[in-house]
Amino acid sequence: MDWTVSLAILVGGLLFAMGIGLPVALAFFAVNVIGVYVFMGGSRGIDQMLSNATTAVSTYSLAPVPLFLVMGSLFFYSGLARRVLDAIDLLIGRLPGRLSYLTVTSGTVFAALSGSSLANTGMLGALMVPEMVNRGYKKHMALGPILGSGGLAVIIPPSTLAVLLGSLARIDIGALLVAGLIPGLVLAVFYAGLIYAQTKLDPEAAPFYEVEAMPLSRRLWVFTRDVMPMAIIIAAVVGSILTGIATPTESGALGVFAVGFLALAFRALDWKAIEKAVTEAARVTGMTFLLITASSTFAQLLAFSGASSGLVRWATGMEMGPTQMLLVMLLILFVLGMFMDQVSMMLITLPVFVPLAASLHFDMVWWGLIMLLMLEVSFTTPPFGLLLFVMQGVAPPGTSLTEVARAALPYMLCVFLLIALLIVFPPLATWLPENM
Repeated sequence: MDWTVSLAILVGGLLFAMGIGLPVALAFFAVNVIGVYVFMGGSRGIDQMLSNATTAVSTYSLAPVPLFLVMGSLFFYSGLARRVLDAIDLLIGRLPGRLSYLTVTSGTVFAALSGSSLANTGMLGALMVPEMVNRGYKKHMALGPILGSGGLAVIIPPSTLAVLLGSLARIDIGALLVAGLIPGLVLAVFYAGLIYAQTKLDPEAAPFYEVEAMPLSRRLWVFTRDVMPMAIIIAAVVGSILTGIATPTESGALGVFAVGFLALAFRALDWKAIEKAVTEAARVTGMTFLLITASSTFAQLLAFSGASSGLVRWATGMEMGPTQMLLVMLLILFVLGMFMDQVSMMLITLPVFVPLAASLHFDMVWWGLIMLLMLEVSFTTPPFGLLLFVMQGVAPPGTSLTEVARAALPYMLCVFLLIALLIVFPPLATWLPENM
C-alpha cells in the first residue's frame, strides 16, 4: 500500500473520529483498532497494542508528571500562592500599571512552582481581575498580562508539557526542562516591556493610584518571610537538575516535599488541601497517560505502514531548507491550535515531526523548546484556545471571547518574537543544557 494511502487512512480517520465528537482518547483507540487489523495482521496487532499500553506508561521518564502536578496543586490549594502574590504586591511599590507588572512577576514565579498554565491563569484571573476592574484598568491591560504570564508555565521548569513532549519525542527531559529557563525569563521581560509601552501610549489604560509607602526594613522582612522560601524551592528543583545532582523525577519529589514542608511551617497545610492536590494530580495524570497509551500504537502504525518514512522522504525531497521546513511545522501547529488541546496536538504531530526534525539534523532540545513555545501560543488562539475560556470565566460580565482574544494578541506576538530570536540565536536555548 502506498504511504499516502496509509497516511490518509490513519490521520484522516483520526480527524474524522474527533470531528464527529468522539473524545480524543477514544478517537485514537478506534483508529488504532482499525489500523492494527489493516497493517499488523489482525489479532497479532491487537496483542501488540495491548503490550504498548503497559510499555508506554511504565517508562521512568514520565514519573515527574504526577510529582510536578502535586507540587503545583499543593502550592495553590494550601494558600502559599496567595501569600507570594501579596508579598510581591507590597514589594513592587509605585508604578504606572503596577497591577499588570504584578501579574507578570507573579505569573513567572508561579510558573516555576506549578508547571500548569491552566492553573496559573485561573489563579491569577480570580485574584487579579476584580482588583484591576475596581482600579479602572482597561480590559486589555487586565486580561492580557494574565493570559501571557499564565502561558509561561509551558516553558519555565518544571513544565509538565515539557516532560510529556520529551518523553514522546525521546528528548532528554532534564535538558529540555532547563532549556526553557532563560527563554522563559526573556519572555517575561518582553511582557514587561509591552506593558511599559502600552502605559506610555495610553496612560488611561492603567490609571495610577497612590500606594502606601513602606520602609526598607519592612520590605526586607516581607521578602525574607514570604518570597525567599519560594525562591529556595525554585532553586532546589531547577538547580538540582541543572547541576546533575538529581534527575527530573527526583527533583519533582524534592519539590513536593519542599512545598509541603513550607505549607506546614506556615500552618497552611491541612488534609483538605492534600486531598485536593492529590485528586487533581491523579485526574490529570490518568487522562494524560490514557492518551499516551493510545498515541504509542498510533505512532507505531505510522511507522509500520510506511507513512512516517514516506512523509519524511517527501518533505526532505522538497526544495526547502531546514528553516523553511521548521516554519511549516510551526504553521501546522498554529492551525491545529485553533481547534484542539495541546496534548492532542503533540500526539498527532510528533510521530511525523520527530523523524523529520532528526532527518534535518536539528538540535532536538532546541527544536523541542520551539515546539513548546508554539503550544504556548495555541493556548490563546481562537476559537478554542483553552486559556481564552478560562479567562472569559473570570472576566467582567459581558466580556466577549473576541475581547479576550484581542487582549492576548500582543502577548502572542511576543512569543513569536522569542521564536524568531531562538531561530537566529540557538544558544539562547542550548547554552544551559550544554553546560549542565
